[in-house]
Amino acid sequence: MDQITVVVLGGTKEPALDRLKKLGPGVKVLRAEKVAEIGPELAEARVLFQWSGSRDELKLVLAGAPKLEWIHGRYAGLDAILCPELIESHVPLTNGSGSFSQSLGEWVICGALYFAKDLPRMLRAKAEKNWINFDVLELSTQTIGIVGHGDIGRAIARRAKAFGMKVLALRRDISPRPGDEHVDKLFATPDLHKMLPLCDYVVNAAPLTPQTKHMLSTREFAAMKPSAIVMNVGRGPVIDEAAIVEALRSKTIRGAALDVFEVEPLPLESPLWDMENVLLSYHTADHTKDWIDDAVTLFLDQFKRWNSGEPLNNVTDKRAGY
Repeated sequence: MDQITVVVLGGTKEPALDRLKKLGPGVKVLRAEKVAEIGPELAEARVLFQWSGSRDELKLVLAGAPKLEWIHGRYAGLDAILCPELIESHVPLTNGSGSFSQSLGEWVICGALYFAKDLPRMLRAKAEKNWINFDVLELSTQTIGIVGHGDIGRAIARRAKAFGMKVLALRRDISPRPGDEHVDKLFATPDLHKMLPLCDYVVNAAPLTPQTKHMLSTREFAAMKPSAIVMNVGRGPVIDEAAIVEALRSKTIRGAALDVFEVEPLPLESPLWDMENVLLSYHTADHTKDWIDDAVTLFLDQFKRWNSGEPLNNVTDKRAGY
């Protein structure tokens, strides 16, 4: 059997990637931070595991690896690596979809409960030693709208439905698919403004593409209930950050729970840091204790499928961007 050369771009100091030894004796793994470190062996590469690195580095792999048969990206999002050369390439691209969705789904429920039970008020009262009674909301009386009903969106829908919430979801193709059993009503992408006024919580779980950048902006916030909570666990730039700051200041919407941002780390001068009606996390909603290992496990499983000629999971539509 011919030797299989696998290039791993990035993560040279990541211990979890030592597990790639399990790929087998006939597999040569080349780990490098930069393509220039690989040398002439790049020409023999059949598989690229894009652990990290820029689209410019990926372009160098495409140019220097004529035998390349498959590229796997660690993350679900493709916006950091997609380029015309990759889109036009015949090489299939798979992503990390599914590795992080469960934790993100839980974080959305955390955000919903944070506002439904008014945890900020509870914490202030505790700090002030102030015994105060106030009304709270039941999630079972609330409606959640999910913008982007992919793997993350389905994980959110399952958990929301378990709490008895009414679940609405928006996606490009509304033909039936697994996971729809947790959705009360589906909306096609052009019907975003029909869905928004119905929602108590609006969650972005969409990828970043030219079509989704600033998909939620001034007009969209104006279409929501004044009591609406906006959440983001997809990609930061899907939400127009300047617009959501203004919507929060003007009380066009009640609050926001944000894990991702247009610029990361969030700049110190951002007004979001000081807003009482904002729950922030720091792109850590999917950082479970096993998240790195889970990403490696997914690649190992995919490699077995590829090496045995089985169809790959998570094959992306490079032109669509996800």
